[in-house]
Amino acid sequence: MNASTAGGPQAGEVRMYYPSEEFVRQATISGMSAYEALCREAESDYTGYWAKRAREMVTWKTPFTQVLDESNAPFFKWFADGTLNASYNCLDRNLERGLGDKTAIIFEADDGEVTRINYRDLHAKVCQIANGLRSLGVQKGDRVVIYISMSIDGVAAMLACARIGATHSVVFGGFSAQALRDRIEDTRAKVVITADHQIRGGKQLPLKAIVDEALSLGGCDSVERVLVVRRSGAPVNMVQGRDRWMADVVGGQAQTCEPEWVEAEHPLFLLYTSGSTGKPKGVQHSTGGYLVHAALTTAWTFDLKPNDIFWCTADIGWITGHTYIAYGPMALGATQIVFEGVPTFPDASRFWRMIERHKVTIFYTAPTAIRSLIKAAESNDTVHPRNFDLSSLRLLGSVGEPINPAAWEWYYRHVGGERCPIVDTFWQTETGGHVITPLPGATPLVPGSCTLPFPGIMAAVVDETGKDVPNGQGGILVIKRPWPSMIRTIWGDPERFKKSYYPEEFGGKYYLAGDGAIRDAKTGYFTITGRIDDVLNVSGHRMGTMEIESALVAKTDLVAEAAVVGRPDETTGEAICAFVVLKRPLPTGDEARAIAKELRDWVAKEIGPIAKPKDIRFGENLPKTRSGKIMRRLLRSIAKGEAITQDTSTLENPAILDQLGQAY
Repeated sequence: MNASTAGGPQAGEVRMYYPSEEFVRQATISGMSAYEALCREAESDYTGYWAKRAREMVTWKTPFTQVLDESNAPFFKWFADGTLNASYNCLDRNLERGLGDKTAIIFEADDGEVTRINYRDLHAKVCQIANGLRSLGVQKGDRVVIYISMSIDGVAAMLACARIGATHSVVFGGFSAQALRDRIEDTRAKVVITADHQIRGGKQLPLKAIVDEALSLGGCDSVERVLVVRRSGAPVNMVQGRDRWMADVVGGQAQTCEPEWVEAEHPLFLLYTSGSTGKPKGVQHSTGGYLVHAALTTAWTFDLKPNDIFWCTADIGWITGHTYIAYGPMALGATQIVFEGVPTFPDASRFWRMIERHKVTIFYTAPTAIRSLIKAAESNDTVHPRNFDLSSLRLLGSVGEPINPAAWEWYYRHVGGERCPIVDTFWQTETGGHVITPLPGATPLVPGSCTLPFPGIMAAVVDETGKDVPNGQGGILVIKRPWPSMIRTIWGDPERFKKSYYPEEFGGKYYLAGDGAIRDAKTGYFTITGRIDDVLNVSGHRMGTMEIESALVAKTDLVAEAAVVGRPDETTGEAICAFVVLKRPLPTGDEARAIAKELRDWVAKEIGPIAKPKDIRFGENLPKTRSGKIMRRLLRSIAKGEAITQDTSTLENPAILDQLGQAY
């Protein structure tokens, strides 16, 4: 890739990175003219554009004749009279294409042991699980909760549910018994699939015992069976009449299973997003529209080729693991990595060793992981990516939150060797797949910007009344037209769906992403400024927390990671509170005060005096879930001086909360 200086979404001059001529030549979407042509096609014939994509990407049992049904907005329907099966599209179709011997999954266990499974054997495994579920009375429309760690078994269980028309709901293996219970109760699940334990970071962590606790809390009387996969082999309690070993249920089952052909709008899965208040929201996704967008974005955003080794480091308990592990790559017949462990075990070179070992070509991870690995590499040279052969890489990706420019530059330089485009993807559990993202053979890149909408996604930035704001002015991110993979409803709560995503203040006509954004005045590129409730109003000035975080982390000699929240202030309305992880031991007293002043002055220089944090708090880490997500609601409570009353059971490091109490 080559770079030049251009106006970007940050103040001042930024570098714009262009894909190499070689990358452009081989790219599926080659050059900006190809991107612009797709956008024009979507604008001129929106339903025709999506119908064409649906026929290209998915095999239909009954071809659809209806494309978009807007008669009951905002409960939109796509391809409603078509029928298909997601498992068929991810497995059988690949066998019919002659890919039976192709490796589907390279599974690397926590201890480094590697297992490979090809499409033929994965198909047989999925069919046996599907037949086993049918033997227990699971039918089309029943719900199955899957509470399991990253594994071939987890992916196979998802595809087995899809095969028989059961709606799966995967619950991240780090969630507490209470959180699991809430999801089981809400789905009215008939079966729970789990494992005896999960193994992460060299530790054996209970799963079956947490399922037992969840079911003992009440409200889960819908559960008839618990199926347990043997992972650790350690003894677990088995409730007679309810619990069965998965091996006993699937043993002897036929290795073929006729797919249940379902309507395009049939719920493929429910995935719960937890808010800071109220019960978790069960995001409901369809089969047809979701699968179309999962396959399409995998093909275009990642420029996927038949010989790629694709690695998405997400967990199947999150939407990224659904779309870019279980469904998108499988629908395209890709070979992919599934990893059980964590990036820092046995040391912080684990990702780089795995890329070298498996010759990974496409690597898709989170900014939180990148920043933690930067910190590790700068304190211990032996785990720096420069020590490993990463020459197989041709494309990098970022997902989960906006990536700050300093981390982008490090990722680009030290992991991608200054040759790999970085696709900084913006999307949500509710969108089902990428909605704003570079296409690597077309889009010039600006660090910190997710660039332009995916072709066919009508994204815009509006004010509080729903009116478009000029480029260069911040506002609220919306999507103006429905798209195939969008959330269909909140399970069992259609009114909450309308209120959350199609609020009356916008006339109920735009999808509200819940994020603030700004489009660059010159390029039109989008930069996400943070959740709407993370847009601070300090003395009448609106500022995104992400902008302040990026400024702090840009002080690369001092700051490893930062998170910014607001707190009430009598003088300014809101005050900025920054939580900072330094690249040096935790400071106290006068040293902490001196560093805090240095950082405040730095932010004033980078953004302006109005952006100076009023409070700076230092910690050895930030409060994160085991998936690496910063729990900002806890930071807000700390900033306000409130007692922590929220559930902290998913925190990886609960002791950090006390450390962050001192403000400077």
